[in-house]
Amino acid sequence: MVDTTQTQQAQGQPLQFYETEEHHPQTGTMLGFWLYLMSDCLIFASLFATYGVLGRSYAGGPTGAELFDLPLVAMNTALLLLSSITYGFAMLEMQKNRVRGTIGWLLITGLFGVGFLSLELYEFAHLIHEGAGPQTSAFLTSFFALVGTHGLHVFFGIVWLVTLCFQLRKHGLIPENKRRVACLSMFWHFLDVVWIGVFTFVYLMGVLV
Repeated sequence: MVDTTQTQQAQGQPLQFYETEEHHPQTGTMLGFWLYLMSDCLIFASLFATYGVLGRSYAGGPTGAELFDLPLVAMNTALLLLSSITYGFAMLEMQKNRVRGTIGWLLITGLFGVGFLSLELYEFAHLIHEGAGPQTSAFLTSFFALVGTHGLHVFFGIVWLVTLCFQLRKHGLIPENKRRVACLSMFWHFLDVVWIGVFTFVYLMGVLV
């Protein structure tokens, strides 16, 4: 292979440099993230199906009507739904290219997420203290698996959100960061949709039935 740089130098010609185009397709990240969300849908669908089968297997232990604190869960649901609204405000600020506004709303979203996790951990601790841990019955095993998996997703979403705030503060609203904010938006709203299913299928039906 001939070194074009050395050839140009030998002939006394000015050096020419060529820019290579980025091979990363503009829609590649979004498509890949949609595929990830679809795989997450399968995980939660399996957990919902498991709870649907085992949700009445109390093994002589407490039922959902005896354990669930519906006002506490309603407050938790409100926190997560409010976090979805504040993330929408962050997206609006990003569209206006306002870095500080975007970071501010993202941090508020994170605070709502932390509040949600705190109440969920309090609920888990209370249930375990009352002797209703995941080993008590198949009902509680499936309950802790479903709700705990969702809570774990929220935790990693908060970690991602905080990391993204540092990236925005350092690099601003560059195209890569805008793409990351959009991906996290899809992830966060997906968790809201899943939680509505959990609230309805697990808590409401568990208390009313």
